[in-house]
Amino acid sequence: MNKSYKLFTINPGSTSTKIALFENDKLIFSSNVSHDAAKLKEFPQISDQFDYRKETILALLAQKNISLEGIDAFVGRGGGLVGLKGGTYTINDILLHHARIGFTVKHPAALGSQLAYDFSQTYGGVSFVVNPPDVDEMELVARVSGLDDAARESRSHPLNQKEVGIRYAAEIGKRYEDLNLVISHIGGGVSVTAHRKGRMVDTTDVINGDGPMAPTRAGAIPANAIVKMCYSGKFTEKQMYDRITKTGGLVDHLGTSDVREILARINSGDEYAKVVYDAMIYQICKYIGAYATVLKGEVDAVILTGGIANDRYLVEKVTDMVEYIAPVKVTAGEFEMEALASGALRVLTGQEEAKIYTGVPVWNGSYK
Repeated sequence: MNKSYKLFTINPGSTSTKIALFENDKLIFSSNVSHDAAKLKEFPQISDQFDYRKETILALLAQKNISLEGIDAFVGRGGGLVGLKGGTYTINDILLHHARIGFTVKHPAALGSQLAYDFSQTYGGVSFVVNPPDVDEMELVARVSGLDDAARESRSHPLNQKEVGIRYAAEIGKRYEDLNLVISHIGGGVSVTAHRKGRMVDTTDVINGDGPMAPTRAGAIPANAIVKMCYSGKFTEKQMYDRITKTGGLVDHLGTSDVREILARINSGDEYAKVVYDAMIYQICKYIGAYATVLKGEVDAVILTGGIANDRYLVEKVTDMVEYIAPVKVTAGEFEMEALASGALRVLTGQEEAKIYTGVPVWNGSYK
């Protein structure tokens, strides 16, 4: 690579914002900037947090004597957008507007594009989002559920999944677009996705209660059981949403989402903890098998990623159940900041062309 590019990546979470500075693909600086949770609650809307988060980030950078002058690209996580194809998108007016209002989903990740754009206006350089949570490459047949007005949605971990897919392809001397992969992100949420020749053609929905149970999420639950709970008078609407998306899974069964704690309990003889943890692993394996059928069994690799993929016990059990499908590759951890930087770098070096966000979803909601 002849030119050296400086890239600043921004990934806002619920109570913190991850930032990182790269020179090409080399990490120069990173930090997880903490925000006062009580202060964040003072803001009626997520976008109202913009100035506070920006000031906190700039204060930390000043403390570390890091300047944003001369940055070639500011890259945000993105979110709140309509369904779109995967790739790197230039932040334009319509993308910025949708992020500010949370057009589809209201999540702090949408602040990433707002901060990236603002910094680029102040310090120069271009601004991008890379494979935001709104990536939707599902085939039409995969969208159909058993109810006409309840379509399946693509809500998984596209940023990290596509990054590990690209990395695996590079390792074996191929392109991500030439491979068929089943990739499972195993973290606080668990997603399993069929990647066909560079497209996420079907995936479990980690937002709306689909797929395997996870440390904090219930996963797929028999519908009648949910209906009974909703009309039992025991739970408010918010409490039901929380049980499905925040306090379900391992938390509901065992009171914790910390896998290290659960493994310690298993090692000390807690049989219930073992049954529940094994059940989560079992469900992950079932979905890996299901998505292998989406690819007609033509799977180049099964890739395990996310923080919990560091657990040897889980990896061994998953490998035992699914290695008949394809070789199992473990790329443990999360590579979101690296993925943001590499997506921008591919555009800056001419390997990819930046996509234009139109605000028009890739699927119009009709099966016809």
